Amino acid sequence: MFVQACDVPAILVSVMLTLPACAEDAELKALCDEAESRYTELFGHPSSEEEGVTVVTMYKYRFCPQDLTVPVGTTVRWVNVDKRTSHSLILKDEGEPESDRLFPEETFEFTFLTPGDQTYLCGPHWETQEMIGMITVSP
Repeated sequence: MFVQACDVPAILVSVMLTLPACAEDAELKALCDEAESRYTELFGHPSSEEEGVTVVTMYKYRFCPQDLTVPVGTTVRWVNVDKRTSHSLILKDEGEPESDRLFPEETFEFTFLTPGDQTYLCGPHWETQEMIGMITVSP
């Protein structure tokens, strides 16, 4: 491939704009790996071994995974694996009231019956920490 000299700055800008997103993705992956290790430490098995639910961990002001796709009828269980911080859950698009505070090792479950994108967030941390997630419910 031949690149003209005038194209080099455009290519560099494109690469430079992509790098921060890659770094953020790597940081989130490392954080979610840490959250999964914490889950396993607390419950004695990986979250993927839970039967009848899909697990989302709440850890260091993030949801893991942050974005999730599930079929209609799936029950999602949010689990606080932090050591000291409490969280709550607001299912923004479902019209449900905010959950009670979830202290470490506590859970909240919801079964998604309507297809579409469902934004969810942590009541006390969505504005200050941007603790927001998205579940896509497929038909």
